[in-house]
Amino acid sequence: MEFLFYMGDVFTPINFGLLLLGTIGGLILGATPGLSPTMAVALLIPFTFKLEPQQGLILLGAAYTSTVAGGAVSAILLKIPGAPANIATTLDGHTMATKGEGAKALQLSFIASAIGGLFGVLLLIFLTPVLAQWALAFGPSHLFWLAILGVTVIGTLDSSSVVKGLLSGCIGLWLATIGFDDIMGAQRFIFHPAVSGGINVIPALIGLFAIPQVITMFTKGRRSDDAEVISVKKHPIRLAFVEVFKRKTALAIGTVTGSIIGLIPGVGGQIAGLVAYDQSKKFSRESEKFGTGHSEGVIAAESANNAMVGPSLVPLLTLSIPGSPTAAVLLGGLLIHGIFPGPDLFINYPQVAWTFIDSMLIGQLLMCIFGLYIAGLAASVARVPHAVMAAIVLGLAVFGSYSVQNSMGDVYVMATLGLAMYFLERFGFSAAPLVLGLILGPIAEANFIQGSMIANATVGTGTYFFTGWLNWLLILIVLASISYSIWMEIMSRRYTTKDDAVAKEEALS
Repeated sequence: MEFLFYMGDVFTPINFGLLLLGTIGGLILGATPGLSPTMAVALLIPFTFKLEPQQGLILLGAAYTSTVAGGAVSAILLKIPGAPANIATTLDGHTMATKGEGAKALQLSFIASAIGGLFGVLLLIFLTPVLAQWALAFGPSHLFWLAILGVTVIGTLDSSSVVKGLLSGCIGLWLATIGFDDIMGAQRFIFHPAVSGGINVIPALIGLFAIPQVITMFTKGRRSDDAEVISVKKHPIRLAFVEVFKRKTALAIGTVTGSIIGLIPGVGGQIAGLVAYDQSKKFSRESEKFGTGHSEGVIAAESANNAMVGPSLVPLLTLSIPGSPTAAVLLGGLLIHGIFPGPDLFINYPQVAWTFIDSMLIGQLLMCIFGLYIAGLAASVARVPHAVMAAIVLGLAVFGSYSVQNSMGDVYVMATLGLAMYFLERFGFSAAPLVLGLILGPIAEANFIQGSMIANATVGTGTYFFTGWLNWLLILIVLASISYSIWMEIMSRRYTTKDDAVAKEEALS
C-alpha cells in the first residue's frame, strides 16, 4: 500500500495545477481530429524540461489519459475518431448522435472510460511485478497470432456482410504494404512520392472517416431545413450511470480486454477498442442492435481504450519496454530527467514513480468530471448547419493530416483515400475494417518475419508458430472467432430469407 503514502504529493498546488492543465488540455487535443495521444504527449515534452521529474510526468500522464477519452467527442459528434483508439466508438456513438442522443453517448463514453481507466491503473499499482513477467512471455509468434485474431474481427465489424468486411480489411492490409519494408528494406508499391514513406495511419484515418462525411454534407447544400442538423436531447447524468452499470457485460469485456491488450508491448489502444467491441457484440443478447446506436458498443469500446492506459505502462516502468507508442514517448520524458526505468525504479525513485501513478488515478476522476461537462455542451455543436460544419470539418481534416509530418503528401493521401471511401460506402463497404487492416498489417508482417528468422535458426517455422500453450490458445481463439463470424452470417441470411417470405405471404393475402 505504498502508493497511499505518496497520494498527498498529488494535491500540492503545483502538482494538482499541472494535473488539471493536462486533463483539460488533453480533452481539447483529443477532440481535435489528427492529434493522437502520442502526438499530444510529444508536443508537451518540451514544456517539462524545467519541471521536476514527477511534475513533468504528471502533466504527460494526465494528457495521455484524457486525450484517449477526448477522442470520443469528435467520434460521436462528427464521426471522425480523434485517434485510432476511438474507431470503434464511431460505430454506435455517431448513430446515437444522429438520433438526438449525442449527450447520452458522450456521458456513457466518459463514465465507461473512467471506470476502465481506474481498473487499469489499479492493475498497474497492485500487479506490476506479476504482469511484467507475464508480458515477457509474448514473443514474435504470439504477437503474430494476436494480429491474426484482430484480422478475424474484420469480417463482422460494421459491414453489411462478412465478405464485404473481409474485402475492406484486405484493402487495408494492402495499403499497409505501401512504402519500404521495415525488416528487409524492400521498396513496394511506391507509385507516387507522397507514399514513399508508407501511408501514415492518422491521415488515412481522417480521410476514410471525415471526407465521406464532408462530401455528404456538401451534397445537401444550404437548404433552409439545415438550420437544425441534429436535435440533441438533454440526458440526466444519473441515468447515464444507471445505463453503464446496467450493461455490466459490455463494461467487463471492455475493461478486461483493454487491460490485457494494453499489457502486451507494441499492440496499442486502437486494437483494444475494436477487439472489445467485437467480443461484446458476440456475447451480447442484443447483438443485432450493434451498429444501430446501441449503448453497449460505446461502453465496450471506451472502457477498453482507457483500461489499456495503465497496463501499457507496466512493461515501461519495470522492464523499460514501452507497451504503446505513447508509452515510448513517456520513456523519453523519463530519460530527459536522468531516470532510467527498470526493476529498481520503485526503489531508487519511489516518490517520482508513485506520485506519477497516483496522479493517473486522480486524473481518471477529473477526466470524467470535465468530460461530463463537455457532454452537456453537445447541443451547441450539433446545431451548426451542414454547410458550415462541412467547412469546419474539412479544415480540421487538412490541418490534422498536415500536422502529423508537416507534409502536403499526407494531405493528398487523406483526400484520395477519403474520396475512394465515399464511393466504396455506396456499395456497402465500411471504413472500420479497412483501417483495422491498415493498423494490423505492419504488426502481423513484422512479427511473422522476425519469427521466421528465429525459427529458421532454431526449431523450424512449423514448430515455432504451432507449438506452446500460448500459441495454441491464440490459435483456438482465432478459429472460434472465424467460426462465429461464419455462423452469424448464415443465421443473418436465414432470418432475412424468412422475413422476406413472410412479407411476400402478407402481400399476397
